[in-house]
Amino acid sequence: MTYFDKRKSMVESQYEAVINKPNKPIEGNGIYERYENPVITAQSVPPCWRYDYNPATNPFFMERIGVNATLNSGAIKWNGRYVLMVRVEGMDRKSYFALAESPNGIDHFRFVGRPITMPDTDNPATNVYDMRLTAHEDGWVYGLFCVERHDDSCPSDLSAATATCGIARTKDLVNWERLPDLKSRSQQRNVVLHPEFVDGKYALYTRPQDGFIDTGSGGGIGWALVDDITHAEITDETIIDARYYHTIKEVKNGEGPHPIKTPKGWLHLAHGVRGCASGLRYVLYMYMTALDEPWRKIASPGGYFMAPVGEEYMGDVMNVLFSNGWIADEDGMVYIYYASSDTRMHVATSTIDRLVDYCLNTPEDKLTTTESVRTINRLIDANERFLGSL
Repeated sequence: MTYFDKRKSMVESQYEAVINKPNKPIEGNGIYERYENPVITAQSVPPCWRYDYNPATNPFFMERIGVNATLNSGAIKWNGRYVLMVRVEGMDRKSYFALAESPNGIDHFRFVGRPITMPDTDNPATNVYDMRLTAHEDGWVYGLFCVERHDDSCPSDLSAATATCGIARTKDLVNWERLPDLKSRSQQRNVVLHPEFVDGKYALYTRPQDGFIDTGSGGGIGWALVDDITHAEITDETIIDARYYHTIKEVKNGEGPHPIKTPKGWLHLAHGVRGCASGLRYVLYMYMTALDEPWRKIASPGGYFMAPVGEEYMGDVMNVLFSNGWIADEDGMVYIYYASSDTRMHVATSTIDRLVDYCLNTPEDKLTTTESVRTINRLIDANERFLGSL
C-alpha cells in the first residue's frame, strides 16, 4: 500500500468515525437537555471537499482546502429528515452554506450534495453567513443571511465593513433564487422572516445597528412589515424587545430562528450580548409574543436560557453561544441547534410545553439587585408550605 493510500484510508476512517459517533443526553435543568457531543464539527466536512484524490497531484494526500469551523446553522424539517443549513468557514475566512441532514436530529449528521452555489447580486459580497430558514405560508422556503462587504467609504481601513440582509428562496433547498438585498436605513446583520403574513404583508424581526459591530442607536430587536419580499425595503421599524443596562442584552440583542407558533403564543429564541473582561459574551434567551399580534411581548423570563458550559467556552471566539435554527416536531419535541464559540454545532432538546411553561412562569428581570432579592424571597415564601420554615 502506498503512502497516499494509507493516508486516504486513515482520513476516511476518521471521518466515518466522526459521522457515526452516537450522541446521548446530559441530565438537564428541567427546561432542556444538552447532548454529550457536538453534532457537526470541521471534521464532519466530507474529505472529498478538502482533499485532492489524485495521487499524481497530491502524492502525500494533503488537505488542500481546510475548514476552520462549522457554526450558526439554520434548521428545517425536510422530507422527514432534520436538515441544517450550516455555515462552513474555510481557513481563508470565507464562509459558505452547506446542507447536513440527520435521521433523528441528534447525531449521524452528514453533509449532502455539494456546497450551496448562492447566486450573487449586482454588488457581489465578500462573505455571506448565518442563514435563517423560514418555510413561509406563501409556499417558498426563504433564506435570510448576512451579506458582508468592505466599507469603501474607508478605503485605508481594511477592517471596515458593512452588513446587510441577503434574501433568497427555494423549493428544494439546493437551487436558490437570489432576491435583492433588504433596503434599510441601518446596518442589518440579523434579520428573521416571520412564517406567516401579517396584515397581508411579510413581517421581519430585525437588529438595527449604526455600524458593523457597534449598535449605536439600535435599541434591540425590531419589527417591520414589507409589502413585497422581492423588493424588500424597511420604511418603518419598531423595537419590540429592548436592550437594558446591566443585563444579558446590554450591548445588543437579536432574534435567533423564526418563532414557533403555540396555542399560547409565539415562542422566540434570541441572543443577548454584554461586555466583560474577556470581550463580548453571547448567551441565548427566550421571550413570547401574542398569537394575534406577534410584535407584542407577553412573557419575558429573566436572565439567560443557555450560556456556554465546559468546552463550549473554548474556540475561535470565546464565551459565545449563538442559535439561528430550531425544529419543532409534530409530537411537541423541540430541537435547538446552537454554535459554541463560533467553532462547532450542538443540539439541545426540550418540548413546546416545557418552553411555554418556562416563558410564562419564570420571573422577569426587574433590573435591580433589590428587586432580584424580593423575587427570590417571594419564591422562598411560597415554598415554606412545602418545606417548612426557611
